Amino acid sequence: MNNLSPASTAAEVLAYLYTLSSEENRRGMQRFGIKVERALGIPHGPQRDIARKIKRNHERAFELWGSGIVEAQFIASATADPKRFSVDDARSWASTFDSWDIVDGVTDLFVDTEHWQALIVEFADDEREFVRRAAFAMIAWASVHRKKEPDVTFESLLPLIEKHSKDSRNFVKKAVNWALRQIGKRSMALHGPALVLAEKLAASQDKTERWIGKDAVRELTNPKILERLAKRK
Repeated sequence: MNNLSPASTAAEVLAYLYTLSSEENRRGMQRFGIKVERALGIPHGPQRDIARKIKRNHERAFELWGSGIVEAQFIASATADPKRFSVDDARSWASTFDSWDIVDGVTDLFVDTEHWQALIVEFADDEREFVRRAAFAMIAWASVHRKKEPDVTFESLLPLIEKHSKDSRNFVKKAVNWALRQIGKRSMALHGPALVLAEKLAASQDKTERWIGKDAVRELTNPKILERLAKRK
């Protein structure tokens, strides 16, 4: 992989990214509803490889973010220091969100910060589509990655999911659904409350709530999911 290393500058990382650009991949991204105006068309695998090779560097991460190039921003989120990442940093980055893929990539960083719970509440109340999506993407990621967090934390987020389950915007409703499913799959203790909410939404007269609920019920009643949860006891 070129000569990238922990000592590489933001300019060197960007120069290497440009060598990997692909118009064919950009066209493919568009088919998945990804905005490509700021993208070079580099798959996530090579981006992760670059992040692993250059390692954490908080200052460089902000330089990469400032480039506006989606792939550089993903690498920025993977190499920033979550312990130094402030609430204002999260707000600033979230204010530029314009596509579901950058939201889902960057919020993985947000849940590693000490502000994650406050950010979820704040972003959920934000009317901007991709900022609100960020809140529910964070719930989904936190359900998977914050393994030491007590289940009660995630159960307390179910009312927030219900509150915004009427938001019919495509990238919001899909994230709300994702968050509900991930909470329900976190543990057997959470499966019950999540399934109760999913069934309630599935019976709703509101079509967005009904879609979110039915899809979540389908996954949370899948025998393979139930078998995996039973083994975690």
